[in-house]
Formats: sequence, structure tokens, C-alpha cells
Amino acid sequence: MKKVRIIGVPEHFNLPWHMAIEENAFKERGIDLSWTDIPEGTGKMCQMLESDETDLAIILTEGIVKSISAGNPVKIVQEFIATPLLWGIHVAATSNYKTIADLKDSTAAISRFGSGSHLMAYVNADNQGWSTKDLNFEVINNLDGAITALTANTADYFMWERFTTKPIVDRGIFRRIADCPTPWPCFVIAARNKFLEENPSLVHHITEVINLYTEEFKNIPSIDKTLANAYGQKLEDIKEWLAITKWSQKPLKVSTLQKVQDTLFNLNLIEKKLAPEALLLAQK
Repeated sequence: MKKVRIIGVPEHFNLPWHMAIEENAFKERGIDLSWTDIPEGTGKMCQMLESDETDLAIILTEGIVKSISAGNPVKIVQEFIATPLLWGIHVAATSNYKTIADLKDSTAAISRFGSGSHLMAYVNADNQGWSTKDLNFEVINNLDGAITALTANTADYFMWERFTTKPIVDRGIFRRIADCPTPWPCFVIAARNKFLEENPSLVHHITEVINLYTEEFKNIPSIDKTLANAYGQKLEDIKEWLAITKWSQKPLKVSTLQKVQDTLFNLNLIEKKLAPEALLLAQK
């Protein structure tokens, strides 16, 4: 039995992995896949890939592209979610901020530098025509840290996946003032280069299993109820999220990669654009 370490955020996107693990789908292929939730998100996961604390990660596209560009020895194995991530822009429920325009020159709470919440603050600022040179950030680690920061006014707004954050909005802690979708497919499967070099057939088996699960995932009877119960969500929110979310079983397109790199480069978030083969696992 080959041990493999994998990490991802504790969000509804990743339920197919948990189902496959629980049903021993990987063990049937001789793979002991060990999943760890990383509530801090992409910045922390990039760090864990770099320091060999994991073999694989389900990670935000823009975050891993930035990390590889900075020298992280990782490749994108394939696309995992083919649709954009809907980032909710949140303020404290009692805040005086009412619109995105009100947030100009304010402080964004981010899980850490290089995370999705950090990079998407730049994308949002660019969308609004603000200068991206003067953005202010407060590092808060995770969702609980964001609640503390916004409530105590040490940060003014927080960008996080809209549906994950919805229960906090429903409890009257946050107020969502707008959405900011990613301009590209949001999650990919990434792996350390050393792991890929040493286990080429293993990676193929892992993706084959998960792709079988994601292909049928939305057709599972009452999957909306299962998701709502597992992630503490309202059924109508899960139904809305399922309607706009598509899992992928395909490689990340070179044109998509180009768009991500162009955006990050134009926002001065990466110093150089890499050739596709430096970022993508070669397909056989």
C-alpha cells in the first residue's frame, strides 16, 4: 500500500475526495490516500508543498501559478473545478461600508500573502480602477481570524468563497456587499515535482479515481442534502452553488494558464511568465 498525502480546504468542492476515500476507492488501487483539511487556504498549502509536508494539493489556480513562478517545485496535474470561484466581498454587519466603491483605500483581511484572498484583492481593485500599488492588508490566517479582524475593525473587508461564508452572513456577523468571480477555472490538482517523478503511474491512478467520482457527483441522489448537512449550509444555498459549479476531468488549458499569468504579471504579482511546460504536467 503506497502512502500519499493530500491537502485541501474544508469546503464543499472537496466532498468527492472524502467520498472516494471513505469508499476505499483508492485502497482498491493500492493507494493509502491521507487527506488533511487546511482552513488557512492556498497560501498555507503552497508553503506545505514547498516544504514537503504534502504530496498533492487541491489548490486555487492563481495561487499555485504565482507560487510556481516564485520557484516552488510543483506542477499542475489537471483542472479540478472548471468554473470560476465566486468570491464574496464581506464587511462587518455593523460596518458603514455599503458598496465596493466605499472600500477604496481601506484594509483587506487576507489569510496570508500569496493566498487567494490576497491575489483576488488585486483583481478586485483592478476591476474597480483603483491603484493596486497602495492596497492595505491585515493577515488573519483563516475564517475565524477574519471574524475577529472585521468585528474589531483591524480590517475593513474580507474576500472568501461566497457560499462557505454565507452561514456567517446569516448569523449577522458579516454582510456581503458584492461578488467578485475569478476570471478563470478556480481549483486545480497540483503535485510536488519529486513526487511526480517518482510516482508517475500513481498520479494517473489517483486522477482516474477522482475523475470517476466527480463525473457522477452531481447525479448522486440527494447530494444537495448531503452537502448541506456536511458543511452546515442552507439547502437553497447549496442548490444555487451546485447549479453554477462544474467539476473537471481535463488538463488545464494553456490559454487559461496564459490568462492567469498575464493577469498576475500585469498586476506585478509575478516577475516573469513561464513556459507552459514549467507549470503543467506533461500529458501522455
